[in-house]
Amino acid sequence: MPISIFGFEALWSPWYFGFLVLVTLLYFGVTVKWRDKFADNEPLQPKQAVLFVSGILLLYILKGSPIDLMGHIIFTMHMVQMAFLLLLVPPLLIMGIPAYVWRAFIELPVVKPLFMFFTKPMLALLLFSLFFSLYHLPLVFDFVKQDVLIHGLVSNLLFVSAILYWWPIVNNLEGMHKFHGLKKLSYLFGLSVLMTPACALIIFSTGPFYATYSDGEAWLQAMALCVPAGTLAQLNLTGPELFTNMSTIEDQRTGGIVMKVIQELVFTVFIWLVFHEWLKNETANADDITAKVLQDRKDMAYHRHNG
Repeated sequence: MPISIFGFEALWSPWYFGFLVLVTLLYFGVTVKWRDKFADNEPLQPKQAVLFVSGILLLYILKGSPIDLMGHIIFTMHMVQMAFLLLLVPPLLIMGIPAYVWRAFIELPVVKPLFMFFTKPMLALLLFSLFFSLYHLPLVFDFVKQDVLIHGLVSNLLFVSAILYWWPIVNNLEGMHKFHGLKKLSYLFGLSVLMTPACALIIFSTGPFYATYSDGEAWLQAMALCVPAGTLAQLNLTGPELFTNMSTIEDQRTGGIVMKVIQELVFTVFIWLVFHEWLKNETANADDITAKVLQDRKDMAYHRHNG
């Protein structure tokens, strides 16, 4: 059965599209037209604009296009959505927003102590992995998907926790929590390890976990999160089996595998970037390092000779 039966609003989320357009206009207004109002402002770099706009476009594709609708119908698509939403959109947005804008936001009296606390690397790592694992517990997952307000709140908290996790890796602000060089690799590897148990439980399960993908009534209630009630009432739907040839357990296992594969691919790209940055810095500082080593040897020889 084609998903076009759910209508234009469910497929393309025009209100969400309008919201993201306003956010993008605000971004360019702050970073171009009104940037003189900020201390230590700098001209917007094309790279920053590309990163931010890419993040916004990806956000719309994941949460405003038919992918979001399919994520409520098929668990595999939900996991694709989660993987890119939590592992790729946050670093794009963080790197796309200029440092002086971040600084102005973080320096707000209420924001600074909270931001400095929750971006402590180990705490950010544990909170994000914990939120991700708890969210995908069947009892929590089915409860969250039955109410639009709770679903919105939990989804936003999960996204914020992802931003806090990525902050120590990609932020460029002085005085902020951040890793340098190869320490970033350990941090990325840490999340890969902590996310594995949740993915493994989903992949190796012997039966369906989630009522919102296996029970017709619960599924219809979850569909109300993205489909207008009037549209749903006119359709004679029984469950997700109308839109996929996969069984519920096959869909669930595929979703777990897809999540783990995308996570490893994203991390592989970032690990390569981190290693390349480290190698570039080491090469650039090679002369200084060599000079320091030679000076240390001279000092040792001098002290040995005069000792």
